[in-house]
Amino acid sequence: MAKQRKLSRKEKRRMERDQVHMMGILNTKFSIRKIKPLTPSQADLFESYNEGYNLAAIGTAGTGKTMCATYLALNDVLQKGEYEKVVIIRSAVQTREQGFMPGTQAQKEAVFEAPYTDIVNDLFDRKDAYNLMKSKGMIEFKTSSFVRGLTFDNAIIIVDECQSMTYHELDSIITRVGQSSKIIFCGDTKQDDLATNRNRADITGLHDFLKVLYAIPSFDVVRFGINDIVRSGLVKEYIMAKEQILEDVA
Repeated sequence: MAKQRKLSRKEKRRMERDQVHMMGILNTKFSIRKIKPLTPSQADLFESYNEGYNLAAIGTAGTGKTMCATYLALNDVLQKGEYEKVVIIRSAVQTREQGFMPGTQAQKEAVFEAPYTDIVNDLFDRKDAYNLMKSKGMIEFKTSSFVRGLTFDNAIIIVDECQSMTYHELDSIITRVGQSSKIIFCGDTKQDDLATNRNRADITGLHDFLKVLYAIPSFDVVRFGINDIVRSGLVKEYIMAKEQILEDVA
């Protein structure tokens, strides 16, 4: 058996500093800022979540669906009850061929993870909150390309941009829900990044998937409309104009 090389003093000091830094991370206490629902649909989402439902938050962009889902999930995990972590799953629609892209899984997923880094950092009012919670195992991020074969126990699963997933992807994700877990789907049936794909099998499966969710007693589907937009007035004006033009074309 080969002898293990002795560490130099410099290497030992670096290792000690790393250990101290990691202990600091693990002992960091988090304080999430309390947010209240700003619109009737947000209030419905909060109410249904607190009543124990699995959820689908469906509707217009800019209505705070993902922010509210992330807040509710993280706040629950921090209570240290049955939920141990938040698992965020996002569509990687631009990369149905993601497995063929160069780099590690983490490198491939990083570009899709950025919005959630911003959301979590904002909720905790600190720029390192997302990375700290990830280092504690309280947050996991996956794209829909890498969930097959996994099971999520004691977790709250947020599935975002689900309008850009096929029915098969949505079906695969919901069957990953393990023991003592809850799931929240967020999406907008009026947005569809798959719409330009000529292969019918790749067209969004959200419409058909919602029909199934409506039939499940433990699910509540909360709809968000234009009046629920909480982003800038320009966003609201744009979405109203876009939907009106699309209706006229139809």
